[in-house]
Amino acid sequence: MMNRIKILREEFGYTQQDLANKLESSKSVIGLYESETRKPSLEILVKLSEIFNCTIDYILCKSDIRNPEEQIKQEFEFAYHKEMEGLTDEEIADALRFYKKIKYGENK
Repeated sequence: MMNRIKILREEFGYTQQDLANKLESSKSVIGLYESETRKPSLEILVKLSEIFNCTIDYILCKSDIRNPEEQIKQEFEFAYHKEMEGLTDEEIADALRFYKKIKYGENK
């Protein structure tokens, strides 16, 4: 199984020590996570998701969607780029909420 912790760490340019510092842990523990010898706790997974701006499911390889909210925003901006010209940030946020409601049946 691929190790997303290592991939994300390297993508963000962090050393194992850098990530350990952010997690208030040790370099050896990061190495254990990356070698899959040890599994991170839920608390550590939450911190990792915040550091890397992704879901816990993405870190655990349960999903290939890194950040669903960001993906929706990108899809919306791509689809409506021309129509968004001249809109205020509030109008764009309203349109995005409407788009999510239509696409996913959500009321966010």
